[in-house]
Amino acid sequence: MFYRENGQFKTSYWADQQIFPIAQDRWAILALMVFAFVGVPLLVDEYLYRAILIPFLILSLAALGVNILVGYCGQISLGSGGFMAVGAYAAYNTFIRIDDMPLLLALLSGGFFATLVGIFFGIPSLRVKGLYLAVATLAAQFFCDWAFLRVKWFTNNTSSGSVSVSNLQVFGQPIETPVQKYIFCLSILLVFALLAKNLVRSAVGREWMAIRDMDVAAAVIGIRPMYAKLSAFAVSSFIVGVAGALWGFIHLGAWEPAAFSVDRSFSLLFMVIIGGMGSIMGSFFGAAFIVVLPIFLNQAIPVVGGVFGLEVSTAFISHAEYMVFGALIVWFLIVEPHGLARLWSLGKQKLRLWPFPH
Repeated sequence: MFYRENGQFKTSYWADQQIFPIAQDRWAILALMVFAFVGVPLLVDEYLYRAILIPFLILSLAALGVNILVGYCGQISLGSGGFMAVGAYAAYNTFIRIDDMPLLLALLSGGFFATLVGIFFGIPSLRVKGLYLAVATLAAQFFCDWAFLRVKWFTNNTSSGSVSVSNLQVFGQPIETPVQKYIFCLSILLVFALLAKNLVRSAVGREWMAIRDMDVAAAVIGIRPMYAKLSAFAVSSFIVGVAGALWGFIHLGAWEPAAFSVDRSFSLLFMVIIGGMGSIMGSFFGAAFIVVLPIFLNQAIPVVGGVFGLEVSTAFISHAEYMVFGALIVWFLIVEPHGLARLWSLGKQKLRLWPFPH
């Protein structure tokens, strides 16, 4: 009953088109933002920043980009790790080769070059789909891995292929401490999430969903499949490229091509599946689940093994992570194909009727 929307009338088109039409949602999001910007820096230590919060924010941004392509447009992609690598190395080269290059412009340039690569490898989506498109995007992943490993210009002619950045500043303010990195990543994620939410509610987003549901019928009613698919690849690659640049610049600081291997592409796809395809909120749920689960298993499995008098090795914990991931993906596909976002939606519907059962 305390989540009901009775009496909340809309008296204008602006009010009717709000992202959060229910007042309780608006107050909850506002409280969450205040806690994220003010409460977290006062309560969290350095370990939680480096191990959970900063990776969660960056991977949420990457999962948001993948969700636009896979969840909203229905184009399966296994090249997201490669697009992240393009964004990271493009931002790195623009940052070191152009004098006095601002950090924000370097990150956006990484997204721009990732967009070009994403559009190029999205061209096969005009003729193939499903598993064949997944194989085509997987080829993009392998090509990017090969290019950044073999072409020394991308890594500033370093023999090992490892690159690093330092002395990061935004508007004259240094980005060095974990708190500063957290606030910076949170601000970028908030802007991109707001833009993505409005984009999927626009005419372009409706074209993506029409192509996802039935591309032939969408073409019959006047939607251009080429424009819809390539625009989805462009927007998705841009967001993923910016996330890759953040992953290299903010989280890692120094990285090599192996940091954006095919495992990263699969983990991003798992985030979308577990969180919920076609849901902005699902990107956050999936990223939180994938980031927190390995840390939870690393702490919980040795404790459980100690209860039964068993000594658990680190190799077993690593294998257990893969087994749990696979089991959860199968479970979500069978029980709840729409993922954690659907469970969240059902929970809100129950709260609207609580304490009544129906």
